[in-house]
Amino acid sequence: MNCPQCGRKVEWTPENKWKPFCCERCKLIDLGEWAAGNHRIPGEPVIDPEEDPNAFH
Repeated sequence: MNCPQCGRKVEWTPENKWKPFCCERCKLIDLGEWAAGNHRIPGEPVIDPEEDPNAFH
């Protein structure tokens, strides 16, 4: 399997604690992309009732 961040070959073994990434650096880069909103899971937006109390009325 290849690292989803850099494309380097990754051994899928119990010893590789960063899988599916090749290293901690690639894992943290990916986490930062999610936190920045650059990666998203498709679907309807979630409305937080605390942010918009009239959303469900």
